Amino acid sequence: MAASSELKPSIPYRQIRALYDDETITVYQAYCPSIALAAVEHQKLNASPDFKLGRMTWIKPSWCWMMYRCGYAEKKNQEHVLALKMKHSDFLKVLKGAVVCHGQTLSAEDRKKDVRVQWDPERGPALEMLPYRSIQIGISGAMAKWWIEEGIVGIEDVTGKAKGLWEDVVEPARAKGRKLEVEECVEKGLMPRETEYVVPEDVEGILGMQAETRRALAFATFEETRKRDMAVTDAAKTE
Repeated sequence: MAASSELKPSIPYRQIRALYDDETITVYQAYCPSIALAAVEHQKLNASPDFKLGRMTWIKPSWCWMMYRCGYAEKKNQEHVLALKMKHSDFLKVLKGAVVCHGQTLSAEDRKKDVRVQWDPERGPALEMLPYRSIQIGISGAMAKWWIEEGIVGIEDVTGKAKGLWEDVVEPARAKGRKLEVEECVEKGLMPRETEYVVPEDVEGILGMQAETRRALAFATFEETRKRDMAVTDAAKTE
C-alpha cells in the first residue's frame, strides 16, 4: 500500500540537523570549567592537564540534545558548553568510519571501528521528546586522537546561551504553562537555527538513514490503517 502524502513526516525519522556554513559544521560538548576555559584560551580541547581521553568521547550537532544532556549547563562537570567547529571533510571522515549501535551485538569487524553512532529521540528547547531522531557520534581510539589534534578548527564557549535559554525563555514559559516555540528561542539568540545537513548516499547507508526513515513511514501507514479499520469496526457494532 502506498503511503499517502499527508502521512509523510515533515522531518525524516533519521536526519542530521546542524548549524553550519560553507566551510564548517558545529558540534557540541560540555566540560568542567578547568577543561573548557583552557580549551577556549588555547583553542585546543586537550589544553588542560585535567583533560583525559576516556574510552569514547561523544559529539552532538543538536543544540537541544546538548541541553538535554548537560541540563542547560547545570550538571556537575558539564558547567561549560563548547561549540566545536569542524571542516565538512573532517566531519564526513568521522561518519564514514562509523557503525550504528543501539544495544545490538556488533560483528568483530564493527567492533574494530573507532566511531559509534546512536540515533536518540530529538529534543525541543524545553527538552520535550520529539518524534524523530538526533545523531550522537562517539569517537575513540586513533580517530579520537586525530580529532582532538587536527579535527577541530575552532572552539567557542556558548554557556551563556545555554543558561539564558533556561532562565529567559524555558523557565518563564513553564511557569505560565505556555508552549515554547523554536523560532522564539532562535530570535532571542539563545538557540542556533539548525537545518538539514545533507550527506552523500554512501554515508546515509552507513548511518542507516534511508532504511529507518522508510521503516518509520511504513509503521505510520500501518498505524493509520489500523486505527481506520478499528473505527469502521466500532461503527458497524453500533448500527
